[in-house]
Amino acid sequence: MAPVRGDGMRGLAVFISDIRNCKSKEAEVKRINKELANIRSKFKGDKTLDGYQKKKYVCKLLFIFLLGHDIDFGHMEAVNLLSSNKYSEKQIGYLFISVLVNTNSDLISLIIQSIKNDLQSRNPIHVNLALQCIANIGSRDMAESFSNEIPKLLVSGDTMDVVKQSAALCLLRLFRSSPEIIPGGEWTSRIIHLLNDQHMGVVTAATSLIDALVKKNPEEYKGCVTLAVSRLSRIVTASYTDLQDYTYYFVPAPWLSVKLLRLLQNYNPVTEEPGVRARLNETLETILNKAQEPPKSKKVQHSNAKNAVLFEAINLIIHSDSEPNLLVRACNQLGQFLSNRETNLRYLALESMCHLATSEFSHEEVKKHQEVVILSMKMEKDVSVRQQAVDLLYAMCDRGNAEEIVQEMLNYLETADYSIREEMVLKVAILAEKYATDYTWYVDVILNLIRIAGDYVSEEVWYRVIQIVINHEEVQGYAAKTVFEALQAPACHENMVKVGGYILGEFGNLIAGDSRSAPLVQFKLLHSKYHLCSPMTRALLLSTYIKFINLFPEIRTNIQEVFRQHSNLRSADAELQQRASEYLQLSIVASTDVLATVLEEMPSFPERESSILNVLKKKKPGRVPENEIRESKSPAPSSVTQNSHSNHKFPLRTTNNANADLLGLSTPPSNNISAGGGALIDVLGDIYGAGGAVNNIKKFLFKNNGVLFENDILQIGVKSEFRKNMGRIGLFYGNKTQNPLTEFTPSLIWPADQEQKLSILLEGVEPRLEAGAQIQQMIAAEAFEDYCDSPSIDLSFKYNGTQQKINIKLPFTLNKFFEPTEMNAEQFFARWKNLGSEQQRAQRVFKAQTPMDLAGAANKLSGFGIQLLENVDPNPDNMVCAGIINTIRVQVGCLMRLEPNKQAEMFRLTIRSSKESVTKEICDMLVDQF
Repeated sequence: MAPVRGDGMRGLAVFISDIRNCKSKEAEVKRINKELANIRSKFKGDKTLDGYQKKKYVCKLLFIFLLGHDIDFGHMEAVNLLSSNKYSEKQIGYLFISVLVNTNSDLISLIIQSIKNDLQSRNPIHVNLALQCIANIGSRDMAESFSNEIPKLLVSGDTMDVVKQSAALCLLRLFRSSPEIIPGGEWTSRIIHLLNDQHMGVVTAATSLIDALVKKNPEEYKGCVTLAVSRLSRIVTASYTDLQDYTYYFVPAPWLSVKLLRLLQNYNPVTEEPGVRARLNETLETILNKAQEPPKSKKVQHSNAKNAVLFEAINLIIHSDSEPNLLVRACNQLGQFLSNRETNLRYLALESMCHLATSEFSHEEVKKHQEVVILSMKMEKDVSVRQQAVDLLYAMCDRGNAEEIVQEMLNYLETADYSIREEMVLKVAILAEKYATDYTWYVDVILNLIRIAGDYVSEEVWYRVIQIVINHEEVQGYAAKTVFEALQAPACHENMVKVGGYILGEFGNLIAGDSRSAPLVQFKLLHSKYHLCSPMTRALLLSTYIKFINLFPEIRTNIQEVFRQHSNLRSADAELQQRASEYLQLSIVASTDVLATVLEEMPSFPERESSILNVLKKKKPGRVPENEIRESKSPAPSSVTQNSHSNHKFPLRTTNNANADLLGLSTPPSNNISAGGGALIDVLGDIYGAGGAVNNIKKFLFKNNGVLFENDILQIGVKSEFRKNMGRIGLFYGNKTQNPLTEFTPSLIWPADQEQKLSILLEGVEPRLEAGAQIQQMIAAEAFEDYCDSPSIDLSFKYNGTQQKINIKLPFTLNKFFEPTEMNAEQFFARWKNLGSEQQRAQRVFKAQTPMDLAGAANKLSGFGIQLLENVDPNPDNMVCAGIINTIRVQVGCLMRLEPNKQAEMFRLTIRSSKESVTKEICDMLVDQF
């Protein structure tokens, strides 16, 4: 009877059929509960269950678990099945353990002993089952328990091939969790020599293992190169009949070939030995030759296998970048695929040619395919292939073809997919700047970009054109004339207004001699766009108007009327209101000389790599050709400057500090009130006009700008911006006295153990702060993992000969690295339930600090950096939020719930996150803040 019932397990088949026939969820749960009760009673009451019955019931438990139900019994019965000599029973026991037994279980010692017994078995099937179980669990405990047995199985001459294969893969799995499991010394050579094994399955598994080991310790395993080249050569030169068992659709061992080729890419150069290098080159030549042969089968599997080896060989050729002949041949081979009917092949060919375009040996060959690539950009049906064609055009561009490629990109941009327009705009801007021989052409390209795809032109792009115009006197008049003409279009994008406002404000006098662009005409043209723009652009235009008063005194009255308009002086936007009132007073009270000094022409920007390229690297880090990263051939200067946060003014000159521009932001000038250009607004507004308490760090939990410290001598303002795991703070030191502050020395206070969690870069400042002057210090930070507290600045200086010391806490609190996260009610409460352990939650109840203001509390939470979720909590008074703390090493999801009790004037705050230290820190920050 046993053979009849042993494999069929009719009871299991009937149970599965019953589940499938259930008409509702309730019926399914009812049937499962009935079956669980039956199995539980069998395990408890029937002490005579044989192996078949245990296997059947354990299978049912497995099936129930896979349906999504919790299983809390049956583990001992599964462990008992491990001692069975029947394959099917042992297999089910191992399957149950692999899926359902926790590594902290009390049964783990019994399981380990059973696995050890099976590893010592002479039955290879039992050994394989044990190895598969170890690999499935893959815990550190497993690695420690079997660190001796598995390597011995792998290299022993008595071990069967099928067991060696499993042992290699099992060792690979354990190595990923416990790298120390791999022994060194003589074991290294024995593992490497598995590449010479007669059994191809062993070689395939060993190659995967060695590839992982090489990545960890390339020098120790460098001996694998010779054996890998030898094995690859034998496979490539073999016919499909020589390796019949490992031939896939007439291609000998294609997947092993791919693994070997990838293994060799861990070294550069691959080898220094002339003989090995010659054999490798010969092998790669053979692969390229076979790609030219007529296919031996019309089936897609044949071409897939053949092309998999070919593309990996080309990747190795590109990786080595040392054999001109092979690089040119690879380029020609890929060029044939550009017209292939298979979309995937066209995509892969374009992707590989992007890398070939960066090599000095194959760049010219890639350029020969320019027309086909342009056609791909325009005509391809698949957007990902069109994207790849754009990437290749970008990579193959040089001074000889730049104008043609840029023009083709501009033409295509008008009809390009919305998903790739922003990236195309960045690439066109970079190419135009990098290869511009005439800056009038560059200006034309950027203005065309704004006209064609204004919504996709980022601030970095239009800031950059302004930088270049300011730094190159020969193009300033042309830029003013061109932008003036562009502004006359009936439909003019707001970015064009920004560029026009800035350039005319600086260089409008260069075209004012023509009656068609007289000062009043320029002013009326710009002001005709004023009411159609956002507050940010209006603020910039107001700065342009005050510049016009300096350039063209004859239109002072017209401009003052604009400043006096009710919509400006009493604007709901504080920035507009402040600028209008301050500029109006400046135009009234300042003498001509003072006005000329304060509003003098912007100085040249310092030379630095273009920040547009930095933006592109961040957006597509894998798709920016390496030659762009290694060298910048741009004749134009410096990164785009950009005022931090929301205070958008004219771009300001940056300090010459390499560490100050981590986020691509600008740094306003470190000079006093008499410095020209944009310093005026900082002095009049954000710092001295802000007011505030002495070092009130708590208020900066919910805001980024304001006064950090103030006394009778010194006022310290702060502006900050944070993106992902990086942040930057600008400290503005203002001397409120009539005497200079000397020996002015800020120093960072941050414990050494915290530096591993939050890295701080502090820019130096001048040791003397003149009377009534303001200087700025930039501080950049990068979060590696979560931390508590925040760094401080110890500031020492002398005032009237007396030493002064101030300690200022910096607003680098953990919440600044929050990324708001949108969730609906179902997602929120599912995640809330998952984060329910004692270590993952924190809760506090506290009295409201002021009369309960729910709207104010909601505003605070939004300022805290976390996403306030609407219509999620059943109680509309409750506030729920979600966000992710971004650090380099880990991202920590965080949920929050703030429940007000209006009658008791109390709040209950609950924080749940995936990391205990984050939960506690966020909770401590928010307690007593409402």
